[in-house]
Amino acid sequence: MDMSSVNESIGLKIRNLRQQNGLTQQELADRTELTKGFISQLENGQVSPSVVTLLDLIECLGTTPDKFFKEEKQTEIVFGEKDYFDKYDEAGNLIQWVVPTAQGNQMEPLHVVILPKQALKPDRPHAGEEFGYVIRGSVTVTVGEDRFTANAGESFYYQTNMVHALENAGDDEAELIWVSTPPNF
Repeated sequence: MDMSSVNESIGLKIRNLRQQNGLTQQELADRTELTKGFISQLENGQVSPSVVTLLDLIECLGTTPDKFFKEEKQTEIVFGEKDYFDKYDEAGNLIQWVVPTAQGNQMEPLHVVILPKQALKPDRPHAGEEFGYVIRGSVTVTVGEDRFTANAGESFYYQTNMVHALENAGDDEAELIWVSTPPNF
């Protein structure tokens, strides 16, 4: 890594931290007894700060040298079978968590296979929404007192403020992608 790319990397981190803290370049300059022009040049990778100046900036931006220089690991984006977690309920239906970090996310996607003439355990009302896309077979979606059928190639979407359940009334397996928000499994 050459010096100009180091300067650009430091400048970008300084700019991002400044913006996260809701500071203008002038406000950061005032806190560190630097000029607005120097802060601008620093953020654009045009100057190299001294170690003392950089440590002062890091402290004023509410972080530590360790956190500032730590390389952020790219969040995993693609998941495969090695990442999945399978659960079979007492009836033999498959519930497969296909994103292992979903509990910390806004959505929780599942791959589900419901055996013929079987149902998943009904879910009590909770805050959130659920979406499903039927890959093969068909499912009966119950929301409160209402029942709906979703066939292969169709989707369903509902608020989870009433008792809700999925059932396969057919003679073939039903397979679907089921997404809930927020995660609740």
